[in-house]
Amino acid sequence: MKKIFLLTIIIGLFSSCSEKNEKFAMNATDYDAYLSENSQSLKSATEAKEFWSKRLDADTTGVGDIAPLASAYTSLFSTTGTIENLKIAEGLTKKGLQISANNKDGFARALALNYISQHRFKEAKQVLEESYANVSLKRDTELMLFDVSMELGEYEAAKNYLDKVKKPGDYNYLIRLSKWSDYRGDLDAAIKYMEEAKDIAVASGNNALKIWTYSNLGDYYGHAGRIKDSYTQYLKTLALQPDNYYVKKQLAWMAYAWENNSKEANRILDSISAHHKIPDYYLLKAEIAAFNDNPSEAKKYTDQFTEAVENQPDYGAMYNAYLIEIYAEDKPEKALALAENEISNRATPETYHLLAYAQLKAGHKEKALQTIETHVEGKTYEPMAQFHSALVYKANGKTEEAHRLKEELLSAGYELGPVIIKDVKTL
Repeated sequence: MKKIFLLTIIIGLFSSCSEKNEKFAMNATDYDAYLSENSQSLKSATEAKEFWSKRLDADTTGVGDIAPLASAYTSLFSTTGTIENLKIAEGLTKKGLQISANNKDGFARALALNYISQHRFKEAKQVLEESYANVSLKRDTELMLFDVSMELGEYEAAKNYLDKVKKPGDYNYLIRLSKWSDYRGDLDAAIKYMEEAKDIAVASGNNALKIWTYSNLGDYYGHAGRIKDSYTQYLKTLALQPDNYYVKKQLAWMAYAWENNSKEANRILDSISAHHKIPDYYLLKAEIAAFNDNPSEAKKYTDQFTEAVENQPDYGAMYNAYLIEIYAEDKPEKALALAENEISNRATPETYHLLAYAQLKAGHKEKALQTIETHVEGKTYEPMAQFHSALVYKANGKTEEAHRLKEELLSAGYELGPVIIKDVKTL
């Protein structure tokens, strides 16, 4: 998940886009063959699960087999979207951590990664810190402590870990330096470092590294308004992994937000959701329905999303951000309670702007303003945070601040999508 999934995907378009982008158009023949490919990764993960399951002792004491079996279940989660697979991987990894005599450190990092996927960031941090205090591969753990510190909004700690792992020309350092640069609002540097990481991945011949880097570079290019370059990176990803659902979803967003082609966007989404069962697709379908002035269909998909999440307790906090925005519209007090809970889990500018939005919708506009001015203003460059900030400023009579953000938001139409950009125009 990543990269975790809101109504808006982390991609942006600036109004001063290049002539190259103005002329760029998606071509379905570039990716049609990939839409029908939904078995490659699933087949590999299933075979791995069956192989290591047979190897594992009945009492699960075969510690050498636990790690690859847990990894197979994690891959099954990635390829099917079925949360139970991630929970099985968690249980296996905990067992490995408990009984392992020589690889507790490796199991600790694997468990932390599993927790991160579940948005259990505080637990991930605790596992990593305990491992770090004992016998561990210090640098590997420091890399992950940087990751989890960023998720928790502990940016000073993240910078300290980034300094510890500094190693120019190292792939793992570069991708984190890229993430840090993006957080700091320096998108050019973020792209530069990710491009350097891409060169290393290509030279290594490691397909897993290339897949990860191409897809992330595609996101960054889109965020910079380089839509054609973004599209190219996504196609390169699919050439290596034809059933990469994340990239296919990005193409669906591109069809919708760049080309205003809701029919094509839905066609792509339907090809994905037939095999990859996660609630996220309902949200994008709801937004597309709203774009098509079909409020009843938009509500239907939104309801399907909330029902899917609320009826599956294993999701935990994974979808809280989306639920806050949804509840805020007609259940603001419920949104407010959930937002406050989310702040206790991860106090970041991204969670605080959701709290402010919930406060605003619940009728607490002064509290919302205080939240924005204290925890969001100047601390994030994420367009949805800026949009919610502008709504709060407008509600509190701070028209100059609202209009300033409006001008910035109008240049981020691709990231926000045509539905939200209509609301921006009314600020």
